[in-house]
Order: sequence, then structure tokens, then C-alpha cells
Amino acid sequence: MKTHGRMRGALMLGWAFLMVMNLPAAGGEYAELRVIDAETKRGLPLVELTTVNELKFVTDNAGRIAFREPDLMGTEVFFSVRGHGYEAPKDGFGISGVRVTPKAGEVVEIPLKRMIVAHRLTRLTGEGKWRDTKLLGHPVPLADSPNPGQVAGQDSIQAAVYRGKVYWFWGDTNQIKYPLGLYRTAGATTAIPDGDISNGLPYDYFTDKTGFARAMMPLSERPEGVIWIFGVCAVADGKNGEKLIGHYSRRKGLNGELEQGIAVFDDDKNIFTVARQLPLDEKWRYPRGHPIIMEEGGQRWLMFGAAIPNIRVPATLAAVLDPAQYEAFACQFDKDGKPEWRWQKELPPTDSDKESKLLKAGKLRPEDARFTLVDANGKDRIVLHTGSVRWNDFRKKWVLVACRIGGQTSHLGEVWYAEADSPVGPFTPGVRVAMHDRQTFYNVGHHAFLDRDGGRTIYFEGTYTNDFSGNPYATPRYNYNQVMYRLDLAAPELKVIQGK
Repeated sequence: MKTHGRMRGALMLGWAFLMVMNLPAAGGEYAELRVIDAETKRGLPLVELTTVNELKFVTDNAGRIAFREPDLMGTEVFFSVRGHGYEAPKDGFGISGVRVTPKAGEVVEIPLKRMIVAHRLTRLTGEGKWRDTKLLGHPVPLADSPNPGQVAGQDSIQAAVYRGKVYWFWGDTNQIKYPLGLYRTAGATTAIPDGDISNGLPYDYFTDKTGFARAMMPLSERPEGVIWIFGVCAVADGKNGEKLIGHYSRRKGLNGELEQGIAVFDDDKNIFTVARQLPLDEKWRYPRGHPIIMEEGGQRWLMFGAAIPNIRVPATLAAVLDPAQYEAFACQFDKDGKPEWRWQKELPPTDSDKESKLLKAGKLRPEDARFTLVDANGKDRIVLHTGSVRWNDFRKKWVLVACRIGGQTSHLGEVWYAEADSPVGPFTPGVRVAMHDRQTFYNVGHHAFLDRDGGRTIYFEGTYTNDFSGNPYATPRYNYNQVMYRLDLAAPELKVIQGK
């Protein structure tokens, strides 16, 4: 049996070698290694090829590697493959990889099988997105922005449609010329996309006189600390129409908050300013995550949360600035220990983590849970970290796309999908749609304004980094940047939770 298994594995690996194709290349001095999705033939970004002597190469947005190793040209080379949801066949020893002979002026195509539901499309931020494509002399499919921002890396996206454009904001932003970057929020705009977005978005950054992204909340009179902005959205403002708002936090780092409050965008200066400062002990009465606006009972609500929108406030600027108008969706228990879920103003919201603890303590029955998913087999309990909930016209459901904390392949690198009839659940069992092996992919956001095909095709992005993963390896150029995926809501793998 062992011999038979090795032979079968060798045959599988041999199939992979046969599938490698040598074609004419554009850049004559380089060999072009192009990693593609075996099904769609599209180039795959974020695939790592490693030689047996630990030379590492990472595909660009088109799936290309411009290969020019003097001692390896014209020589058979084995590359192990790390595809974060895409795989090459394994041999009888369990080794996944391909064997190729790189030659100057030739293309080697390496097809990988997609093992995840979502399709990885492109890196959205940072320099060198098309580095190898340019070296090989191919045209770049996305034109450069007039203000590219000189960005090396960006953390945690916030996006909102406001006054006919999309406003994009990021947290800490790295620059090439010095290890210290911008720590008071970067920003850019784009038109509302109506065409192909699979190659990325032409961000028009707000920049300083050097061309580097500038602070979107300078707060120069209080220079201590970084400033992060979350919960960005547009709300009604009487005769002024609408205003762009968010929650700001001035802090020493992950711990040690110095100041917090509600920020409002100044349309003349293109910066956020303080509209109301909040006490440091206020823990939930402010926007966060990726908000939605929902109408219920004749009232337009702004709803938000880390993943599930479990906090709401009337969708007006006046209400957002008034902590007394915030409500939280919480689980309380009657005298018989029966759970009651309701909106109220006194208690903080129940989230996935709190619900998980109630389940473990035996205070909440699994059938009464709303925010901790189970997998499609009903065995594994999924605790959510960050994500978004959006109404979807194709499914006629509220769809959840969120990062899992404590995943199997990585601590914060798995993305899960589920559905519900209400934005506060209960949600169906979940399906893992993306994974990042021993890497982090957090602050996941589904941008509903990018939906295509009547909502059947959705797009989400997140921050890819080795932070919080326990893995010291940082993927060149991709680390600390935004990566976008496409998800077909009619995919067969989702039918297990959708039914017919």
C-alpha cells in the first residue's frame, strides 16, 4: 500500500510537471514564471515559490515572477509552492511543488488548483503591485493614479460613498524612505466604480508637498500619539444634506488611549476634525467597524459593530453626537434563565466573543446563539473577530463576511461567510471562503457598492500581515497591505448553507 501511494503521488507530481508550459516571453533577459488559476487561467497574486536552498520568489498582481538567477537558468529547478488557498499536487512524500526549467525569454506557466471558495484577485495598496509584469515588458492593466501616495504599506480599510465619490481611509501607512510613516490616517478618493475592478482601484491620495500620503486628521495642537479612525459613514445633516463622520481614537498604540470622540469631515480642508470628545471610559456609544444604514419602523438607523452590527443610533449627525441616543443589542436572562435578545440603552452589546463565553459556561444553549457560527457540519464553533454585514439583493438576505479568531490554519487568517434574515442574526452555519496559512487577514470588509451581477458577485478585502500570527516571516511587498477577493454567491460550496 505504501509503495502504491508513492507511485500514485509521483504520478500526480508528474502531472503537475506536464502541465507546466514553456512559451515565448516578452522580457528577453528574464525567464517568466507565471502562476495561474488552473480553472480561470487568471494570474494569481500572493503565491510564494521557494527553491530547495531557500530562494523565495513572490508573484505580483498578474501572477508573474521575473526570474533571473545566473546559476539556475536552463537548469531544472524544484519550487515548493505556498498559495494561501491554492495548491500544487503533492508527491508520495507529501511535498507540494513544481519542477521547471527557467530559460531567458521563455514563459513557464504553473497552474494551481483553487481550494477555497473565493477567488484572490489583487493587492490593492503598496508599491510594486505590477513589478514583475513591468520587468518582463508586459503592459500594466491598471493605469497609475495621478497621486499614488508613495505608499509602501497600509492597515485596515474604511470606505464610504459620499457626495458622488468613494472615500477610502487607512490606518498606519508605511513609506519607503524611512521606517516611520504616517500614523494619523491616510485617505484617497475614487469614482464610484462601474467597470472591471479585478485589477484594483486607482486611488487618488490626499498627499503632502513631497507626494507622500498626508494626515487626514492632523490634530496638530495635540501631537502625541497615533490617530485611528473607524466606523466611517455618511449621515443626514439637515439642510447640509449629509456629513461624513467616524470615531477617532488618539492613542499610544494598541494599548493606552489618550483621547477619543466623534470626528466630522471638513469638505473644504479635506481633513477630519473633532466634533465631540468622549470620555475614555465610554466603550460602545460610538461608530465602529463597517456601518450600514437600515430603515425599521419608519426610523433610519445607523448600525455597526466589530462584525455583527449590534449597536445602532438614528442616522443623523445630531444623534451620532449624542451618546444618549445609542442602543445596544444584548442578551439578557429572565428569572427562569431564558435568554431575551433586545435593543436597550443601558447594557453594552453582546458580541461573538461574549456569546461564546456564555455557551461555554452553559448559560446559553447552542440553538439560542446568534453571533457565533458553526461550520456547515455543525461541529466547529466559529468566534468572529472583525467583518461586515450587508444586504444582498441576489440572496435576499443579510450576508456576513468576517474574520475568525482562533482559526485552524491561522489565528486571524480565515474568512467566513454566512447569511441571516436580520442583520443581528441568527446566522446560518458558516463556510470558510478564504484562508492565509500562518498569516493574518483582519478588518475584513465587503464593499456593497462594488457588487456586480445583481449582487451575485461580491468583493471583500482585508489587511494581510504576519502581525499576530506568531510567524516571523513577512511576505515581501504584500505584508501590511490590502488584498481583495471575489466571491460568487452562487458557488456550489455555499449551497450547503443556502439550501435550494
